[in-house]
Amino acid sequence: MKATFLLVTLAIIVCVNGDEKYTTKYDNIDVDEILRSDRLFNNYFKCLIDTGKCTPEAKELKKSLPDALKTECSKCSEKQRQNSDKVLRHIIDHKPDEWKVLQAKYDPEEVYSKRYRAQAKEAGIHI
Repeated sequence: MKATFLLVTLAIIVCVNGDEKYTTKYDNIDVDEILRSDRLFNNYFKCLIDTGKCTPEAKELKKSLPDALKTECSKCSEKQRQNSDKVLRHIIDHKPDEWKVLQAKYDPEEVYSKRYRAQAKEAGIHI
């Protein structure tokens, strides 16, 4: 009976955690404005690489980014997926030096680059 209770409890925990999503509190931020503004972009970038202060939304991004990489953004909303794609394309195409710094920090062993290379190629992103 204890084993059954333990299994049921474990199943409930897995189901609850499986449905967990990142907060959508910041989904309506104007990503295009951030990408157009060197000042805004650099503030986010510095937060992500631990050389600057973090706004609440940048802090949330920084907190979620490692998990999103590991889980293929499984907890992302559709808007977060779209914005991630847009930001990724922009950084790779227009800010290659910053891209290298981000890769060194968040993917130093190229685990995620290798995992997502084919998927990125299909989407027209050259990593």
